[in-house]
Amino acid sequence: MSKAGRPTVAVIGAGTIGLGWITLFLGHGLDVRVNSRRPEARSVVLQGLRTFVPTLPGGAALDPEELLERVTFEPDVARAVQDADVVQENAPEDLLLKQELYRLVGDAAPERALLLSSTSTLLPDAMGERMKDSGRLVVGHPFNSPHIIPLVEVVAGERTRPESVTEAVDFYRSVGRTPVVLRRPVARFVANRLQSALLQESIHLVREGVVTMEELDTVVTQSIGLRWATIGPFHAFHLGGGEGGLRKWLGRLGVGLENSWAELGSPRMTEETIDALGSEAERLFGGKGYAHLCLERDVRHRAVLDALAAVEAGGAERGSAA
Repeated sequence: MSKAGRPTVAVIGAGTIGLGWITLFLGHGLDVRVNSRRPEARSVVLQGLRTFVPTLPGGAALDPEELLERVTFEPDVARAVQDADVVQENAPEDLLLKQELYRLVGDAAPERALLLSSTSTLLPDAMGERMKDSGRLVVGHPFNSPHIIPLVEVVAGERTRPESVTEAVDFYRSVGRTPVVLRRPVARFVANRLQSALLQESIHLVREGVVTMEELDTVVTQSIGLRWATIGPFHAFHLGGGEGGLRKWLGRLGVGLENSWAELGSPRMTEETIDALGSEAERLFGGKGYAHLCLERDVRHRAVLDALAAVEAGGAERGSAA
């Protein structure tokens, strides 16, 4: 706990995901200790705050430079996690690197500290293989951008203590996230598996000349993307069945659905495919710059979340009035 009585979160890594976490934690009043070996880490974090803070709830009233006053920088991992209440790690997806990292973190962090990893592919037992006690190591996988998108996939290993999972869920809820605990570990978790399935067919349709990349993005944002911003696929297809619900929908279309799965494409990631897709993406998106595109994306995400929150609040008010 910091001298001001605020929880301290040690954020390991100041890349895209790390910067999003730093912004979120500061926006919720936490003190942040950044572990990064980059000599320009302070200016990188400040620039990240200037980009991301405006899209936090109430971000217009927050001053990035004032938030930066609650950030300390420590290039040594062991010193960075000393006295930390929470560690949020964002190192590259390299198992050997993470195993050595968690050996150091496990020895240096207080026993009370919650150890969280942003990994999108690795499991706690594997990452904690060299730790004396890996029972407090939990995956807390965000969906980019972590300061905007509410989802955090919480994944335990066989050695993870149940109370560590509970603490992880409570922590993420305290900073406005929506944690979902996976009932069993699965490679690449849930959100990325769903995203990968859609991307596979998207690439197939573009490469087959059915639609352009721009047209495919329009199809998604003007149909299923809009639908999924409000209800999930099972909920949507339950409504698609009318009064009979999902049971009726699957019973009527189940065989055809299986046939449609067999028709889905399996594009190969050849150099030609990568070059074609990369060139088209650069033509469509390359003129505005990465920071501008990120801000544009986050403003739209925030608008959707704010609109949904207003709908929920209106429903609660109507319910209490009734």
